[in-house]
Amino acid sequence: MEIATLGEFGLIDRLTQDIQPQNPSTKYGVGDDCAVLHYPDSEVLVTTDMLMEGVHFDLTYIDLQHLGWKSAMVNISDIFAMNGTPRQMTVSLALSKRFTVEDLEQFYSGLRLACEKWGVDIVGGDTTSSYTGLAISITCIGEARKDDIVYRNGARETDLICVSGDLGAAYMGLQLLEREKAVYYGQLDELQKKMAKANAAGDEKQLSILNSQFSIQKNFQPDFSGKEYLLQRQLKTEARGDIIQRLREAGIRPTAMMDISDGLSSELMHICKQSHVGCRIFEKQIPIDYQTAVMAEELNMNVTTCALNGGEDYELLFTVPIGDHEKVEALDDVKLIGHITNQSLGHVLVTRDDQEFELKAQGWNPLSSESNAKLA
Repeated sequence: MEIATLGEFGLIDRLTQDIQPQNPSTKYGVGDDCAVLHYPDSEVLVTTDMLMEGVHFDLTYIDLQHLGWKSAMVNISDIFAMNGTPRQMTVSLALSKRFTVEDLEQFYSGLRLACEKWGVDIVGGDTTSSYTGLAISITCIGEARKDDIVYRNGARETDLICVSGDLGAAYMGLQLLEREKAVYYGQLDELQKKMAKANAAGDEKQLSILNSQFSIQKNFQPDFSGKEYLLQRQLKTEARGDIIQRLREAGIRPTAMMDISDGLSSELMHICKQSHVGCRIFEKQIPIDYQTAVMAEELNMNVTTCALNGGEDYELLFTVPIGDHEKVEALDDVKLIGHITNQSLGHVLVTRDDQEFELKAQGWNPLSSESNAKLA
């Protein structure tokens, strides 16, 4: 069904008609000029992310349901990174005419699954037309008690540096998908050139064979067996609210925290800059999954560089007082990778063979021409 058949308000009604608020702070959701929220005893947290087709995602290899899920999760992750609880979300979309109502229903099904997982209410948004593909803008609203909020500027000397999960897998998943995409289109292009030659030569038999090969190649699906985890990390992003819960249960309040969206090195440098401190991390302590290491070797890439700079892991990077060492060591899926130092000591990476290098922020920068060239 074409979106024009329903119109803007008809589309909104169709996508949101059975959404029921779950949070007491949601007084009124979709259906009026504004949502009405009420937070009497806590601070309000607000985060916004934009995702642009051709820059942040490629519909060649991510379907709309997974895109909806990921779009929600990257915003929910920001609320967790402040030690808060996500409550509401607004969703705005700019759409070209190639999208149908059914496409948007797929997007919303993924979006709603992510919101249902963390008890987030969809309370509004906007839709408009686009001449350049799909654009997604999501705002997530959360809450936290004033004393519970964790900023980037709270790290202090001797604090321990910790990360959740493992790093680099999402980036390796992206590299895998980009490689297969290049092979796929390269083979299609080669077949089209051969078909043009056969057509020009009037070789009907060869043209028939090439047409059959083209049809087969067009429906070809690459074999990703053994690499499922990498694809999951790239396409089905998970916000680490479970880690926030474990920290609370263990009585650990981080002194500084961020989610890892642009790469460990970049995020750690943000914390150091805003906290006016230095850092010292150890290569052998950086958590890396086996599939990540295998894929990096296959692509002739340095796996540590991928873990430091890859981005899109959406794990939590946080610092804790040194007195919480035993508590942190007891936590599942949390790894201690270094410690905070005096600012004068700089930012140091200690390699596996005990050499020391200056840590540089080389994570993805969405506004750099180099980053855009790589992803476009």
